[in-house]
Amino acid sequence: MTQNDCPCGSGRPFSACCEPYLTGKADAPTAEALMRARYAAYATGRVDFIGKTHAPESSADFDRKASEKWAKDSEWKGLEIVAVKDGGASDATGVVNFVARFVQGGQAYEHREIATFRKEGARWFFVDGKTPKPDTFVKSGPDLGRNDPCHCGSGKKFKKCHGKN
Repeated sequence: MTQNDCPCGSGRPFSACCEPYLTGKADAPTAEALMRARYAAYATGRVDFIGKTHAPESSADFDRKASEKWAKDSEWKGLEIVAVKDGGASDATGVVNFVARFVQGGQAYEHREIATFRKEGARWFFVDGKTPKPDTFVKSGPDLGRNDPCHCGSGKKFKKCHGKN
């Protein structure tokens, strides 16, 4: 990524990607474009854009001071769009599943969210975000018997190691 690349990770120059949305010269044409612009707003410290793109019913949830602190205190490392459902130019709603990576206080973090968007006229708005549920683990092997060797490799029987109740 060069210095002129957009922070949203599109690979396009900032001036031809998210900057027109952040400056108000253009409206994001899709829910994904708005999601990318919101990430770029955090990465460039333009948190007023975050507040302006909240849907009216969720604008009370926006804490400008906390968002400004998060944006300023973080080193933004990238945005990954995991999945997009609807949210195209002709849609009224859309959902964007994403991962935003950042470093704060020397510690790396990932913010995972499933964001819901709504289109009003020509403008997209952020409605709300939810944390994705973790994948369910499904055991594929046979059940251990009480007298089988323990799965941890201790050399003990399962009942004497991890089989204790």
